[in-house]
Amino acid sequence: MGTFKGRDATSSSDEARDVFASFTRHTLVSICYTVHMILTFHEGACVRAQAGDTTLVFGPVSKGSKNFKPTNFGADVAFIPLNHVDMNGSEEAGRGDKQPFVISGPGEYEVKDMTAAGFPAGSKYGGEPRTNTIYSVHFDGLSVMYLGALGDLDLPADVLEMDSPDVLIIPIGGAGALSPAEAQKLAVKLEAKIIIPVLYDDKTLKQFLKEAGEEGTKPVEKLTIKPKDVAGKESEVVVLSS
Repeated sequence: MGTFKGRDATSSSDEARDVFASFTRHTLVSICYTVHMILTFHEGACVRAQAGDTTLVFGPVSKGSKNFKPTNFGADVAFIPLNHVDMNGSEEAGRGDKQPFVISGPGEYEVKDMTAAGFPAGSKYGGEPRTNTIYSVHFDGLSVMYLGALGDLDLPADVLEMDSPDVLIIPIGGAGALSPAEAQKLAVKLEAKIIIPVLYDDKTLKQFLKEAGEEGTKPVEKLTIKPKDVAGKESEVVVLSS
């Protein structure tokens, strides 16, 4: 009688694991590239980034601000660049029992499906020297660099050595933060694919767009992007209306 030569249980189990691992990797990549990131501007230096059921807020405006309207939406994570009422409103980024995880200084962070690193830099926003934290965030397959109220072109070496950010959120209005000319110079240096200006008025926005050669750029309500959308882009300015 012949002998049946089948695969043993161990071999079958190993193959099943390999198939599952391959399926899992494919599924994760698919999720990463099919979920959109939606960016909206909420006055001052406040930008919301939303993907799926996760919401980040950068520079939420406090109710104590005399310059901008307080932030009025809930977030999972709040990034505070410096201690000033125009951008330290973490309490305003909460909703009832849901309060954001607050990141307010240099360090490395991992929350839900997001990783972030904060680096100290200088600012004179509000009329006095302050520590301004630059945040590099990886979220939904995209890299976002948020400069807060940065006023110093001398950035930490770790920031300069990073890969080019997909999205750069940069102050352009002077008054202790970068001027339009300084902001354009730094954006080019960082080789950002998409540039979103914040902390500006009509005059400084016009100056910045002229420096960038983007005078024809019109404000849009939101920016919706996937990782594939930034491929090939170089220093494209997107002005978000508040």
